[in-house]
Amino acid sequence: MKTNLWNGFIDVVKREVVPALGCTEPVSVALAAAIAVEKLNGTVEKITALVSPNLMKNGMGVGVPGTGMVGLPIAAAVGAIAGEAKAQLEVLKNITPEDVAHAKTLIDAGNVHVGVADVNNILYAKVTVTSGDEFIAVTIADSHTHVMAIEENGITTYIAEPANTATSVKKANPFEGALLEDIYDFALNAPLEDIRFIEHASELNDALSEEGLTGKYGLQIGATFQRNVDRGLLSGGLLTDVLRRTAAASDARMDGAMKPAMSNSGSGNQGIAATMPVVVVADFLKVDKEKTIRALMLSHLTAIYIKSHQNKLSALCGATTASMGAVAGMTWLLGGDLNKINNAICSMIGDIAGIICDGAKTSCAMKVSSSAGSAVKSALMALDGIHVTGNEGIVADNADASIRNLSALANGSMTQTDVQILDIMVNK
Repeated sequence: MKTNLWNGFIDVVKREVVPALGCTEPVSVALAAAIAVEKLNGTVEKITALVSPNLMKNGMGVGVPGTGMVGLPIAAAVGAIAGEAKAQLEVLKNITPEDVAHAKTLIDAGNVHVGVADVNNILYAKVTVTSGDEFIAVTIADSHTHVMAIEENGITTYIAEPANTATSVKKANPFEGALLEDIYDFALNAPLEDIRFIEHASELNDALSEEGLTGKYGLQIGATFQRNVDRGLLSGGLLTDVLRRTAAASDARMDGAMKPAMSNSGSGNQGIAATMPVVVVADFLKVDKEKTIRALMLSHLTAIYIKSHQNKLSALCGATTASMGAVAGMTWLLGGDLNKINNAICSMIGDIAGIICDGAKTSCAMKVSSSAGSAVKSALMALDGIHVTGNEGIVADNADASIRNLSALANGSMTQTDVQILDIMVNK
C-alpha cells in the first residue's frame, strides 16, 4: 500500500514539477502555434488564437521571454515563427532577435488575432496558422501541454481524450485517500535516490533569483529589498533573505527573463514560491544536502496536494497555496514536526486566504513575497506553539480539513469573482 502510494507521489511530482521558460499560459499558446507550424507546408501568413477566459486573464499583461513584449499576440507569433515544439514549456528557448522582429512584423500588419473562446475548459487555447489556402489548428486544453485536437485544412487528424476525464484525473491525482501525514512520511523516509531529482528545482529557481537581483526586471521587488539592506533601512536575516531571494526570482520570471523556472502545478511562480523560501532557510541553517532535498520534496508535494483540490486556474492566487507547501518544508527544517506543520498551514490559511489572481504580470512578485512572508511568520509561530485555531473563520482543526475549506471557496463562490476580474481587466 505504502509502495503504491509513494510511487504515485513520485510520478505526480515528476509530472507537475518541470522546467518552464516564461509564464505558462502564453507559453501554452506559443506551444500550440509551434506544433501547428510543424504541419504547415508554407510560410506562416496569419495566426488566430482563441483562448479560455482564464488563459486570457493570465496572458494579457505578462512578459514573454526574449521578446521585450507582453501578451498573447507576441507569444503566438514568436511561437509560430521559431518555437520548438519538442521543448514543451521551454518552447521559446532558442528564439533570436530576428525571430522577434519577424513576429512583430506579423502583428503590426494585423495578421495576429487573439480572442476569447466560448468554452467550459478552464485552460484552453486553439491556435490556427494559415499559409495561403492551407490552415492547421492545434488545440491545447486542460493542462498546459495537453494537445486535445489537431485539424488540417478542416479535417480532424488527431483527437485525444480530454485531460480532465475521470480516467485521466485518477491517473493524475494520487492523493485519493492520502493525507498530509502521508506526504510527510514520504518526504522524510523515501529512499534519497528516488527523490534526488527535486534538487534541480533549487538550481533553476536560485539562478532565476540571482538574475532578478542583478537585472532590472519588473517592479524590482527583490532588488528593492537588497538596496534597502545596503542603505541600512532594512536589516539582513532570515525574513529579509526569504523575501529578497523569492521575490527576485518572480521579478525575473514575470518580466520575460531568458532563464527557465522550475514550475509546480503548471505555474512558474508556484514553483518559485515552493522552492526559494525552503532554499533560503536551508542556506541560513547550513543543513546538509539530504535534508535540503527532503524539505524541497515536502514543500513541492504539499503544494501539489493542496492544488489538487482546486481548479487548474482560478481567482485564488496560486502563489499563496504553493507557499503553504513551502511552510511545510521550512517548519521541518527549523525543527518542527508534523503537528507544527499542520498548525503553520492552518495559520497561513487564516492569514492569506482569498488573495485574488488578477492575471499574470510583474506585480505577481509582490504577491509571491507577501505569501513567502506569511510562511515565515506562520512557521515561527508554530515553533512557539501558536497558530490559528479551528474556531476562527474558514480554518478547521487540522490542515487537511482547512485545505478542503479553502478549496471549496476557490472552486465555488470565487468562480464568480473570476468572471468579475476578467470583466474589469478587459474593459479598463
